[in-house]
Amino acid sequence: MPKKIPMRQCTGCREMKPKRELVRVVRSPENMVALDFRGKAQGRGAYVCKKQDCLKKAIKSKALERALEVPMPGEIYAQLQAQLEAEDG
Repeated sequence: MPKKIPMRQCTGCREMKPKRELVRVVRSPENMVALDFRGKAQGRGAYVCKKQDCLKKAIKSKALERALEVPMPGEIYAQLQAQLEAEDG
């Protein structure tokens, strides 16, 4: 029997995708927000596709802030942007 693939919803495009295709943003129990590339960090997580368009939608609609229930630091958006640019080219 094939192994079940965990699915998560992108906060930008709202599509369900395999967890490995998304970047996880996590809020720790101490309310610190960070990127979680392994997907194992403790805390509340939200996911965004590895596409610039999805990140822009998530920023514009404040979807990550709502999902994590904390104000989003600007450096997290900058780190996400840099990570997506590095993967694109």
